[in-house]
Amino acid sequence: MKIKVLGSSAGGGFPQWNCNCRNCAGARTGTLKATPRTQSSIAVSENTHDWLLVNASPDILAQIAANPELQPARRPRDSGIAAVLTIDAQIDHVTGLLMLRERDTPLPLYVTDPVWQDLSTGFPITSILSHYCGIERHRIDLDGKAITIAALPHVRIEALPLTSKAPPYSPHREAPERGDNIGLVFIDTASNKRAFYAPGLGAIEPHVYEAMSNADLILVDGTLWTDDEMIRLGLSKKTGADMGHLAQSGTGGMIEVLDSIDRPNVRKVLIHINNTNPILVEDSPERRVLTEHGIEVASDGMAFKL
Repeated sequence: MKIKVLGSSAGGGFPQWNCNCRNCAGARTGTLKATPRTQSSIAVSENTHDWLLVNASPDILAQIAANPELQPARRPRDSGIAAVLTIDAQIDHVTGLLMLRERDTPLPLYVTDPVWQDLSTGFPITSILSHYCGIERHRIDLDGKAITIAALPHVRIEALPLTSKAPPYSPHREAPERGDNIGLVFIDTASNKRAFYAPGLGAIEPHVYEAMSNADLILVDGTLWTDDEMIRLGLSKKTGADMGHLAQSGTGGMIEVLDSIDRPNVRKVLIHINNTNPILVEDSPERRVLTEHGIEVASDGMAFKL
């Protein structure tokens, strides 16, 4: 099983188009040691020709261009994207679906019922695509039954409900439903290696901690360094918790959670990193703290083999 990071930034990318915070300004001018990133997405494959796209970023066309495996060119019109799974209905995870409209067959899409509702009402991508390629919907249940993807016959996928937030346009933004947000466990049935993926994670519930503890690769929410980061910078009135993200630093933060997982040879990687997060600066004190704790920072193009 191969997992490739297509995009490692939070919504807006890095540098964000309209942001002049220290990170974005420094990345633009080259005065900070910081690498640009596109919006969060990964791809999973067994054969490196057929891929499950997990989250369809608004940057999907640039990500396909940067990853030739996603365009194997086996016929006049082709794509390595065999299916798409979205963990929620957030703009930065579903807008890329519109960029895949030129398919000549319906796009296989794996989503939970609440996400399907959001994509049919608040952000009606499903009705828009019905005028183009159409969507072949596959329902993700949260009853413990594995998700099967034809292109990944030897990979078992388990979906876990998460405590986070539905999008602002969701009819249940303030009344969360089970399945608004999910985490994923990918299990290679040959090697029995596991990867846990949750770019949006607001709380570490017992079932989530168990999945993280059993993983050989943890790709987890790295949005903010401190809960009040965007408030202090004058960029938002919301905390990380308000947006459904657990900060890295502080008591109960992601660093403390990851420190408590001592599985041998586990790789701990932060993904979905907001443009304001100081860990984007490669020689920052915050990045050194992560290194001391054995925690990596995802970058576009990063690849893992399990």
